[in-house]
Amino acid sequence: MKMKKLGRTGLMVTENSFGALPIQRIDKQSAVELLHMAYDGGINYYDTARAYTDSEEKLGEAFHDRREKIVISTKSQGKTKEQVLADLDTSLKQLRTDYVDILQLHNIPAVPDLEDENSPYYALVEAKKQGKCRFIGVTSHRRNVAEQAVKTGLYDTLQFPVSHISPQADLDLIQLCAENDVGFIAMKALSGGLITCAQAAYAFFQQFPNAVPIWGIQKKEELQQFLDCAAQGITLTPELEQVIEKDRKELAGNFCRGCGYCMPCREGIQINTIARLPQLLRRSPWQQYMTEEWCAEMAKVENCRRCGACESKCPYGLNCPQLLREALEDWKQFRREKGYADC
Repeated sequence: MKMKKLGRTGLMVTENSFGALPIQRIDKQSAVELLHMAYDGGINYYDTARAYTDSEEKLGEAFHDRREKIVISTKSQGKTKEQVLADLDTSLKQLRTDYVDILQLHNIPAVPDLEDENSPYYALVEAKKQGKCRFIGVTSHRRNVAEQAVKTGLYDTLQFPVSHISPQADLDLIQLCAENDVGFIAMKALSGGLITCAQAAYAFFQQFPNAVPIWGIQKKEELQQFLDCAAQGITLTPELEQVIEKDRKELAGNFCRGCGYCMPCREGIQINTIARLPQLLRRSPWQQYMTEEWCAEMAKVENCRRCGACESKCPYGLNCPQLLREALEDWKQFRREKGYADC
């Protein structure tokens, strides 16, 4: 499998790398088997976070006996130096290691204040000094914050959501990182599951020698698709360019990425799923959304009070209540077209 260099870290990581958020949804044995399959397939970089429930624990179980052969990054949502260092100690215990290769501040809303000695940035500095991490970085869903972080020159890596349906302004961050020798880690490279052609997604990132996608993988068949892409040397062909163009026409714009930062909803609405339901109905098995359980879930949309909580937390500035209303109407129409009675 081809390798890419993560900027000034000098870390050589596989072009297919592993986003370990989804493994929190499967049992430990299945997760370990999946991680071993990835390792045996040549993948050497695994990204997790303290916030991903038992993801770190599963990585520790899978790789504690081969730690020196892989690259691990994790993240902390801590708001202070003390909180980040405490998170790191927990992460190291769960990962069954005494260091991580990259320690990242998780989805920062703003670049940390350097004048505040208790800011999360100084936790990264201290962790590196203690040998508990080798390199430091940030993750963000906000383009302006990501740009500012890169331009400070303080961070070795940036993790940001990018896929082949991203706007050009987001893709420009890849070049900005190259110019500043910052490693670029591409999260949500499948746009939260909306992109369904692994070959197109894989080929797209072949254009960027400094951008490393961490595929969010939960099933062996999903992993196998990307291992096959590498083995076959998939490149960006005219046919795959047509797939990408079709995806851009259908999906680009003000769409929900499913990141979940809008949650929880006071009315119990599954915002991060329902807001992108029009796309999911047409790009995944739709029958799962026609059940009585989903009738009950969609009924909750009628209870939306437009309190503003979800909008204030959305890193993309989306009008979440409007997306929910549009999704509800689309779902009702879709049911009728498929011959289902109104709930």
